[in-house]
Amino acid sequence: MTAFARGLSSRGIGVVTFNFLYKERGRRAPDPPARLEACYRSVIAAVRERESVAGRRLLVGGKSMGGRIASQVVAADTRDGVSSGVDGLVLLGYPLHPPGRPEKLRDAHLPAISAPMLFVQGSRDAFGTPDELRPVLARCPAAELFVVDGGDHSFKVRGKDAPTEARVHASIQDAIGDWIGRRLRPGGK
Repeated sequence: MTAFARGLSSRGIGVVTFNFLYKERGRRAPDPPARLEACYRSVIAAVRERESVAGRRLLVGGKSMGGRIASQVVAADTRDGVSSGVDGLVLLGYPLHPPGRPEKLRDAHLPAISAPMLFVQGSRDAFGTPDELRPVLARCPAAELFVVDGGDHSFKVRGKDAPTEARVHASIQDAIGDWIGRRLRPGGK
C-alpha cells in the first residue's frame, strides 16, 4: 500500500499510512473491532493536530478491513452525533462479506454515513463483487463505485492481455483523483 500511497501523493493528494497495532506487534489475527476503531480514531486525531493539515479536507479509508474500520468509525460518530471531521471516504476492496458467505453482509452501518464515499472494487472480488455491492450503495446517497474490470480483491487482473499492476493502480489513482476533484475540491459538490 505504500507504493499505492506514493502514487496518490504524486497526484497532489496528501496521504498518511499506518499499521494497526496487531500488525505492528507481528500478529496475524486482527484485534477486536473496538481496538481497531480506537486505533483509527487516534490516527485521525494525530493527523488533525498537524499544522500542515489545518483547514484542509480530510478523507479516510483503507484497503479491505482498513476501509471497513474507517467506515465504521465515521458511521458510529455520525450515529452518536459526534463530528469525525471527515469529509469523505475512499474504500479499496471493501469486504462486503467473507469469501463464499454472501449472506454475512457487513453493510448495516454504511447508510448512516453522509460524507461522500468512493468504493473501488474488483469485478472478481471474492469479498463482494460490484453487483453485490450496488444494492448496498443504492441506500447510501453519497456513494460512488469504480470497478476494476477483471480485478480480484487485490485488483490483480488475469489473462495474457491483462494490464500490469502498475497500470491498474494508476487507473485507480486517477479515478480517486478525479472523484476528489468532483466531490471535494472547490466547485465540487
